[in-house]
Amino acid sequence: MAGNSFGKLFKLTTFGESHGIAIGGIIDGCPAGLELDFEAIQNELNRRKPGQSEIVTQRKEPDTVEFLSGIFEGKTTGTPIGFTIHNTNQKSKDYSHIKDVYRPSHADYTYQKKYGLRDYRGGGRSSARETASRVVAGAIAKQLINSIKINAFTSSVGDIFLDKPYQELDFTKTEANTVRCPDDELANKMIDKIKEIRKQGETIGGTVTCVIQNVPIGLGEPVFDKLHAELGKAMLSINAVKGFEYGSGFCGAMMKGSEHNDLFNEDGSTKTNLSGGIQGGISNGMDIYFRVAFKPVATIIQKQDALDASGAIVEMQGKGRHDPCVVPRAVPIVEAMAALVIADYYLQNKIYQ
Repeated sequence: MAGNSFGKLFKLTTFGESHGIAIGGIIDGCPAGLELDFEAIQNELNRRKPGQSEIVTQRKEPDTVEFLSGIFEGKTTGTPIGFTIHNTNQKSKDYSHIKDVYRPSHADYTYQKKYGLRDYRGGGRSSARETASRVVAGAIAKQLINSIKINAFTSSVGDIFLDKPYQELDFTKTEANTVRCPDDELANKMIDKIKEIRKQGETIGGTVTCVIQNVPIGLGEPVFDKLHAELGKAMLSINAVKGFEYGSGFCGAMMKGSEHNDLFNEDGSTKTNLSGGIQGGISNGMDIYFRVAFKPVATIIQKQDALDASGAIVEMQGKGRHDPCVVPRAVPIVEAMAALVIADYYLQNKIYQ
């Protein structure tokens, strides 16, 4: 299976399945001498882990990371950083009913057709559990680029939208509620919505907004390796993501040029930032901001039609422990992938200096 690595200079390769012994990764290209805050790394994993509140999956995993290489006396050595996160709460029998059935909107059918077999236990390699490895690498990337601030938050659940400009938000409030929305009133509405959806045996989607601040000018390459293109690839590689927009996004398509152009100040900054901090594929020093759309989780606790291995349409019902809304746990994943992109371009940019 190809496609298990991300990045050029700061490179992450992940391994493992949802119900295997462990998941993990190898980080290559992290410079030597970086003193790591292991508590901060574990905290990032705790933000993503299952079972942390009543509005997420109740699978109980400690998600404790164990580093195997590339670190000596608390500092990176410049050699590959290997790590594992053991799976401790698998309930593979919850998936025995889909051994020969392809669930709607899952990767079951495409994996079977591409590889000739599949690990049906929790989706195997296609499970979002793989993203825990990304969070570890993203936490290290954040420490490498510690002057750059990356803050993601839940900006919508279903039809409940946070429509305030991010400049008016207090990012310190994001972790104050289980849905990770930095607006208390809207957060309560979102939580109530998710609880209501869960009782119905349903799921619901939403969006995560991410803001990257203190980005130096010059990150990104023109043509195929544009900064926003790599951010888009990073976000679209996350399970359940259906859309990505940065800056003015799709709203910009309805504007005139005179309305959309970001006019300069004398110091090179811009009066507005509809470009989203990126022009010509290169960071311009302004805030980078983007929004990521997540679909409703495909597994619903309702009866629906599915396809079995013999080609017959059969009735099935989802079982097991699943998120009614993936968005709250996706917030640290979005931050991690953003950090991987920025760290990679940060190192690439140093080559030119």
